[in-house]
Amino acid sequence: MDYKDLKSIIEGLLFLSGDEGISIRQIAEITEQRAELAAGALKELKEDYIAQERGLQVVQIAGNFRLATLPEHAPYFERLAYSPSRSSLSQAALETLAIVAYRQPITRVEIEEIRGVKSERAIHTLNNKDLIYEVGRAEAVGRPILYGTTKSFLESFGLANLKELPEPSSFESTDNLEEETQLLFSKLDSQMTFEEAEQV
Repeated sequence: MDYKDLKSIIEGLLFLSGDEGISIRQIAEITEQRAELAAGALKELKEDYIAQERGLQVVQIAGNFRLATLPEHAPYFERLAYSPSRSSLSQAALETLAIVAYRQPITRVEIEEIRGVKSERAIHTLNNKDLIYEVGRAEAVGRPILYGTTKSFLESFGLANLKELPEPSSFESTDNLEEETQLLFSKLDSQMTFEEAEQV
């Protein structure tokens, strides 16, 4: 593999790994290269970002490498986060919020199992908008974060409490809901029915 191509692939892996990051060992396994070569390419990529004064940087956190923004640009990111034009939620964020609302407390992995796709960005968005928050840690390997809805969530949707959430099955026949959302509510409803049956 060409060294330039290796650096390009590593950059893509860093992007896709998101906040979880990726280790040198993982990079070496995925690219089928020696760990020393992968480490060298990653180091050079990190130096490229600095030399070219790019808006991103390669950082190492808890042993894994990932892409991050520059601290000095934080004020601009805050403006983006609180921009009125970004007040509406994406389809992915709405789906994630629905899952948290109906299945809380719930971990990110459990959310992703229901949605079938990565949900890290949607969770981050909902957290920033104060619609969900970390309610604790699950009693499982790695002690994953458990998410639940906030008081702001109830206020935003005009709910007195979670008992006022409509039954998922009531959404299945609604014509103006997107097909993916209908499938999501159908899946939520079937999972809740299965769990209730298990408890009997």
